[in-house]
Amino acid sequence: MPILELAVKFGTYAAMGAILIFALGVVTLRNLFHCALCLAAVMIGIAILYVVLQAEFLAAVQILLYVGAVVTLVIFAIMLTEHLAGKTVRQTNSQSLAAILGLLGFVAVIAALIVKTPWPVTPTAMEAKVSVMGLGKALMGLYVFPFEVISIVLIAALIGTVVIAKKDAPEERL
Repeated sequence: MPILELAVKFGTYAAMGAILIFALGVVTLRNLFHCALCLAAVMIGIAILYVVLQAEFLAAVQILLYVGAVVTLVIFAIMLTEHLAGKTVRQTNSQSLAAILGLLGFVAVIAALIVKTPWPVTPTAMEAKVSVMGLGKALMGLYVFPFEVISIVLIAALIGTVVIAKKDAPEERL
């Protein structure tokens, strides 16, 4: 095995390991700002995997939309809410056992679906290349409605963030 191929394989596995570690940080850290930073790291790691899989356009979209927009929105929501780390705010979850059981059930269902699904890979499917122009035409043509719905959902999330931040503000400051 050539040294470059071995380095790419090692780097891919390292990226996957880093994604798992940061994903654990998203759900286990107590500081919400640190959780949001871990989420950004997970999204960047997924973009790296897209590059490895030769889907450079999806990697760019991943960085622009998820890291650039969604994570930024989450960080703004955290920064606008003042009393997230107060002494009266509970920082732990009492439903850990139910969450673990739900996770195990979900993993079992997904594993069963993966094992039972036929994955026909034909040479024609492997050779199919979709250009960025083709994706752009599809987004602005056939899929323009879902594309616009996503933008409305993001705007609604931003407005909801401001409303929640205003509710948490003390009365004397308003």
